[in-house]
Amino acid sequence: MSKMLGICWTSADAAPLAALANSLGAELELLYLGCLADTSVGAQGVIEATGSLPPADALAPFVAGFAEGRSFLAAVSSMAAKDVLPRVAARVGGVMVTDAVAVKSPQMFVRPIVAGSLLETVEVSGEPIVLTIRPAGFSFSSTEGAPVAKATATLPGVLKAKKLAVADSKGGRPDLTQAKVVVSGGRPLKDAETFEKLIGGLADALGGAVGATRAAVDSGIAPNELQVGQTGKIVAPDLYIAAGISGSTQHLAGMKDSKVIVAINTDPDAPMMAAADFALCMDLFEAIPQLIDALKP
Repeated sequence: MSKMLGICWTSADAAPLAALANSLGAELELLYLGCLADTSVGAQGVIEATGSLPPADALAPFVAGFAEGRSFLAAVSSMAAKDVLPRVAARVGGVMVTDAVAVKSPQMFVRPIVAGSLLETVEVSGEPIVLTIRPAGFSFSSTEGAPVAKATATLPGVLKAKKLAVADSKGGRPDLTQAKVVVSGGRPLKDAETFEKLIGGLADALGGAVGATRAAVDSGIAPNELQVGQTGKIVAPDLYIAAGISGSTQHLAGMKDSKVIVAINTDPDAPMMAAADFALCMDLFEAIPQLIDALKP
């Protein structure tokens, strides 16, 4: 049986990587980079790397050191993974596949192109195959599994960034890429206080996460880590509510796989209204307070 090393920057990365290993028919070992290990996904082995995360140039050779004997090296697509894994592929002489959403065979993968408007099937040869995956394409149910073999390692000591603490996002909200409900806002929210009151308030009422457009982030209305889109985070929740979002191509590419899309906009011809399952042509400053009130127990 082939072997796969999954590289985890957060414990939430483990489940989609386990699903990928199942699709590949590969034995899974997980390398956790300074985060808590999730032992519920049935991995055959766990390596817990402790210490402060170094920059990509120092982290890549560390990760590459675990490549021997493994046919696949994979991580959930993120800014960090996109920075580190190409360097790993270069070091180990592997072939790189980015943003995979499905597996057709151990050498054939499906990935989105042209801002998500098309799907491309790529066939690769040689080993190891180095992948980043979009978690929405890979679902996995936790399992007790067999006892997990654990090992430890120490991250290289080139200190550029130090993780001081791991905390929930504002208000204890779920992680944006893992949330079942996401409420996103655009530039019409005007300022950070209004954004938090309306978008954050509706997200909290639904037990969801908060997202934002690139325009909202660039305007200082929302922090960078909330950006949804081709150049931000890729999400695929059960429910995606887009308030005051026109629907640029790059934003739609980041949330088009959502199961149900609700758009709130005064412009009935906005691309987001056309993409939505439910479109509410209404001023968000009137609609959202009414929704929050209706959701109160």
